[in-house]
Amino acid sequence: MLMAFTRVRRVTGLAALAGAGLMTAGLLAASPQAAELPIGGFADIADRAMPAYVDITTTQQLAAAQQPQGTQPQGPFDQFFQDFFNRVPNAPQTGRTVTSEGSGFIIDKSGIIVTNNHVIADADQVYVIMHDGSRVPAQILGKDERADLAVLKINLGHDVPFVEWGDSDKARIGDWIIAIGNPYGLGSTITAGIISARARNINAGPYDDFIQTDASINRGNSGGPLMNTRGEVIGINTAIFSPTGASIGIGFSIPANLAKPIVSQIVEFGRPRRGWLGIRVQTVSDDMARSMGFTASRGALISGITTDGPAAKGGILPGDVVLQFDGRDIADMNMLPKVVAETAVDKTAKVQIWRKGALQSLDVKVGELADPQLAALTPAAPNGANVGPTTGALGMSLAQLTPELRKQFGVDADADGVLVAAVAASTDAAARRIQPGDVILEVAQKEVHSPEDVLKALDDSRKQNKTSVLILVKPKDGDIRFVALSLAQG
Repeated sequence: MLMAFTRVRRVTGLAALAGAGLMTAGLLAASPQAAELPIGGFADIADRAMPAYVDITTTQQLAAAQQPQGTQPQGPFDQFFQDFFNRVPNAPQTGRTVTSEGSGFIIDKSGIIVTNNHVIADADQVYVIMHDGSRVPAQILGKDERADLAVLKINLGHDVPFVEWGDSDKARIGDWIIAIGNPYGLGSTITAGIISARARNINAGPYDDFIQTDASINRGNSGGPLMNTRGEVIGINTAIFSPTGASIGIGFSIPANLAKPIVSQIVEFGRPRRGWLGIRVQTVSDDMARSMGFTASRGALISGITTDGPAAKGGILPGDVVLQFDGRDIADMNMLPKVVAETAVDKTAKVQIWRKGALQSLDVKVGELADPQLAALTPAAPNGANVGPTTGALGMSLAQLTPELRKQFGVDADADGVLVAAVAASTDAAARRIQPGDVILEVAQKEVHSPEDVLKALDDSRKQNKTSVLILVKPKDGDIRFVALSLAQG
């Protein structure tokens, strides 16, 4: 449904662009071939692109006493926005039809249209307004809430004009771009600007990788194309950053290279098919890198493996650091899930890992991502628990796991390791959020089953002149994770 969003709360941090609100609308991006302002301006690009641009109108029938949509989460962007939908805040107590507006573009002569998911979410009917002003009903082929993408289809009985995808990876900061959209119902509006930044993370979802632009984007631009000076689509206008709801020159667009495979999958299967490994990852800190013999903190550290998942079947182990996946370098933990998701399901990918001081290469067959399951939280340890004899190490009191201690601390029956009974204040362990009730599973990538195993592993690390040691911990209130602790505290 054509729609815009109003700010629902302020966001903090650079990734979320602190101090203002985001509004779904549009963004621009540019391409490397478009570094120079086109001679004569953007008119030639507009002439080629406008016949393939469409305004989108949606309608939704509200039942009596039903409140306008937008007050309940609908997708990843709703943690920041409420949808506008051209509706009044308080719906009357009788049934009524509401409408909203947005933008889209045709990518195939058969009438395949790309837009944002939030533009058509919950729509009862979807129509597109063609360049000649004709109003045509559209079929929803499929949508992807996580990436905020949707694919429509119109049937006119003849070929229609369309635009080509461009290579968004080649778009450079400073390139000229144009955005086409339907701001405030003013259909087929073109604005121009440059690419302001790349790879922006605005905490909208798990695959944040937005192009930022200063082109004027407003309510109704959502789903419109962001185009380079070759007339290629390099982004889908999706959100703006604004304290007022109007453009202040900070817009965001989904990169074409992220959208293309999702759109193709929706056309073929009616849904997105994302790659999946069955892993949990965490950041490789400087301390962790040193403890593992790294020269730099890069890659994604595997902190957990799904039993019988693709990673487990391919030989990936907890403690491995993925440095390269399917020929692409992995700079940090955030990059690996995106790269895996973009990889074709059932493809056998070459994975380069760092394991116990050496590079290794594995072949892993990529699975398909299903809906994630929420992990149950382990109850906190009771006050005054009687843990019996303990052994001190790195500011922690360690105890042998017994059935009684499992019950007292709420430790899972399948957790096989050493119980952390207490943690001294002002220690590295306390600073790394290790708590009583946590279970140490590995030390220096060696399994431990008793406090004596922990002491031996620490002693071996010191003999190797290491200044820190990597410990695999199963917290009482979260996912398994690696922690690097200084060996200086004994």
